[in-house]
Amino acid sequence: MPPPPTPRPGTSQSYASTSYQLSGTVSASQTPYGSSQTPSRQRPSTVRPSSTYPSRPGTMRPSSTYPSRPGTARPSTGRRSRSRGGSSFGGGESHQIVCAISEGRGISPTVGLAFVNINTGEAVLSQICDNQFYARTINKLHVFDPTEILIVSTSGPPNKKSNMYSVVEENIVGSRIVTVDRKYWSESAGLDYIQDLAFAEDIGAIKVAIGGNYFATCCFAAALKYINLSKSLSFAFHSLRIRFQPSEGSMMIDLATIQSMELIQNLHNAKSKACLLGIMNQTLTPMGLRLLRLNILQPSTQASVLEQRYDAVGELSTKENMFSQIREALRPFHDIEQLLSSLIIIPNQPDLQHSEQSINRILMLKSFAQSVLPLFEGLAGARSQLLCEIRDNFEPSHLRRTTELIKTVINDDVTYQRTPLDLRNQRTYAVKSGVSGLLDVARQTFKEITEDVHQHVTEINQRFDIVAETRYDNARRYFLQLSESDFEGRTIPDILINRYRKKGKMECQTLELVKMNARIEGSHQEVILMSDQTIQQLIDDIRGEIPVLFRVCESIALLDVIASLAHLATTNEQQTEYTRPQITDCIAISAGRHPIRERVHKEKFIPNDAYASEQTRFQIVTGCNMSGKSTYIRSIALMCVMAQVGSFVPAESATFPLITQLFARVSMDDCIEANVSTFASEMRETAFILRNIDRSSLAIIDELGRGTSSRDGLAISLSIAEALVASGAFIFFATHFRELAQILQNKEGAVNMHLEVDFGQENAMAMLYKVRNGYVQEQHYGLAIARVVDLPPQVLQVAEQVSRALEAQAAAKKQSSKSLALAKRRKLVKSLKEQLEQAAKGSMDDKALTSWLVGLQTEFVLRMDAIDTQIADSDAEGDGSSEVGVAGDDGSDDDEERRRR
Repeated sequence: MPPPPTPRPGTSQSYASTSYQLSGTVSASQTPYGSSQTPSRQRPSTVRPSSTYPSRPGTMRPSSTYPSRPGTARPSTGRRSRSRGGSSFGGGESHQIVCAISEGRGISPTVGLAFVNINTGEAVLSQICDNQFYARTINKLHVFDPTEILIVSTSGPPNKKSNMYSVVEENIVGSRIVTVDRKYWSESAGLDYIQDLAFAEDIGAIKVAIGGNYFATCCFAAALKYINLSKSLSFAFHSLRIRFQPSEGSMMIDLATIQSMELIQNLHNAKSKACLLGIMNQTLTPMGLRLLRLNILQPSTQASVLEQRYDAVGELSTKENMFSQIREALRPFHDIEQLLSSLIIIPNQPDLQHSEQSINRILMLKSFAQSVLPLFEGLAGARSQLLCEIRDNFEPSHLRRTTELIKTVINDDVTYQRTPLDLRNQRTYAVKSGVSGLLDVARQTFKEITEDVHQHVTEINQRFDIVAETRYDNARRYFLQLSESDFEGRTIPDILINRYRKKGKMECQTLELVKMNARIEGSHQEVILMSDQTIQQLIDDIRGEIPVLFRVCESIALLDVIASLAHLATTNEQQTEYTRPQITDCIAISAGRHPIRERVHKEKFIPNDAYASEQTRFQIVTGCNMSGKSTYIRSIALMCVMAQVGSFVPAESATFPLITQLFARVSMDDCIEANVSTFASEMRETAFILRNIDRSSLAIIDELGRGTSSRDGLAISLSIAEALVASGAFIFFATHFRELAQILQNKEGAVNMHLEVDFGQENAMAMLYKVRNGYVQEQHYGLAIARVVDLPPQVLQVAEQVSRALEAQAAAKKQSSKSLALAKRRKLVKSLKEQLEQAAKGSMDDKALTSWLVGLQTEFVLRMDAIDTQIADSDAEGDGSSEVGVAGDDGSDDDEERRRR
């Protein structure tokens, strides 16, 4: 049949998640994890003494790294490499993410989670109604990738391990598990932390969001207490961001699917950009990269959010000047999230390094505030709702208070520098003159000694007739650099000590220079300590502006992602088309392409159409080896992910439903870590899919059952296929079992597709990589490929004889029946009903709709006549035999041509 007209995008209930944020200060009592001493520079108003938090043996127990092994939850497909850069919540190897988990008792447990990223100053609370296998909990842990996982001590050793503890232990590799006494999982303490630490304007909204989420609040209390005591860190009042993230609102993608679909990392080369994140990542800031990665791992299921993103990407794609100006304005930004987080974290025992870094952070904050104005100006002509909201957050008035506070203390001409010497000088002269008389005297001393260094170098050059240049690094401070050719034919003066040769150069010092370095360093430390009181007062004042600064930072990250998606949609080497997707209740893709393959392969990618609806929700894809089955089904799943990230997709046109769960069973590797074979591994993964799949899910299944005998593999594949059909989910099932396609061809909701191959003369075979209706016909693909590899002629001759004999036996068993024809009739009527419903929702004008309905009627009558003829022939001939591909079957090429018309 011809494809139905594209329906108008349906209206989904808008669910706008609010980004809640919080902050506060907690000081540690005397415990093995920290000191009760409060730094003298901290003002009493910014420190809240905490109760004692004694630690007893076994209360906080670090666990070892656990290998993946058979368990109740879905295993990983290989050993998970530990990379802090893999965290969507943070990023960078130094990021510390603490997660606390707690559960309620019951058949379907309620699990509370709290993630606190120390490096970006953000907390995420969540409460999930999970199943007995904790699938959603494990998925959350894989997405946020914590460094430490806190669990109630009664759930782990030396007590009997709870089911949740065992599942986490078996499936999370690389995170340290710590057990914490139950008394610290307190809802009242969690609410107190929110009251003290939340942005003042967000406290009410946060408390409403967490209302009734007892376990998430308890986890938040345990996580913050652990950070305070084990890491000797506390947060300033009203400066820590917090979000309550409900279990709804995003697509669930398990770890095995993330790996096998190459969403974040290439399977064969971890450093390769041949993955979905690699081809989508055109971000220019660390914050943008983290947000993009988080959106790929948790694509949105909120139609209103996606429509806003599509509008923004479309606008930037068509306004070249705005796009270029925004991209250029994004380049100067450092990791602002990490910078703001460092301003709200107060160490229990600050030192000189902390004082130096405080000055650096103020200088970086000054540069950040000055860099926002070009973004505001670049968005002046924005029209889409999302870009207008971002522009409003860049209003100069929002940063005016921060800028004024910095100007009262910091010299106007002092900026953040990158080289060690420039950075030290900027730190020295950062605070304005006149703020402190002693500070001015110390800086004058620093200046005089620095001038003495340069005078000393001049004297050395004149005395020994050399050309020594002054250099500086953090380890040696000032040193001399000379060319080795200066000493050809003469000895090196004894005054030059600590000599080091490097690429034709000699680096050295003098005893007098070493003494001067020590005096300069002492003078510099004196300047830093005298500046520290002023700087800390400035930071305390700036903390009142932290909510505004974080909102600006989040807007920069979102704008960076939108600009990256616009760059992807408009600029690529192949100059191929990307299109805006529409949200409907079916998958309809015209000329879709694999987003990764078309980028990494030089040859032109051959596009394919795809259509899946209620009546075609289970698609069996057959074809010979190397025909493109896996690429075809993967491309559909990847485009669904891209669409729910908010990106345009590589196709001429595309519509997608909102998918809440994505599953992929595509790998064919043994799981060495779990000590299981290929077949056992795929059965475990399939079991996970069957336990969790529902009507709003999408699953791609590739070569199921090929790891065991043909008979058992076919039987298991057929059984699993029946269960998947019953689930009502969208399924793309690639298989070599042609019998499976024959058996299920008249199953309600099932449809057969195959990848076309052209057989030329002399049994030559060419892959066309085009999808056609119907299952693949028996044309001895394996023998054709065997000829290509040049097997011995006698081997091929015997293989052909055996193949013909088996084909004759199979043909003798094929029979058409009246029941099959009746099933085809029911399927055809239901398909007609669906097509008419789609037409009712469509946007065609009356003339086009009339023409389409006439074609649909003609096609329906022809196919129904063919089925009636088959029924009549069956009645007349009784058990007359015929091939499966009779007239009117879904697999005929004529049907494909009529459908295209």
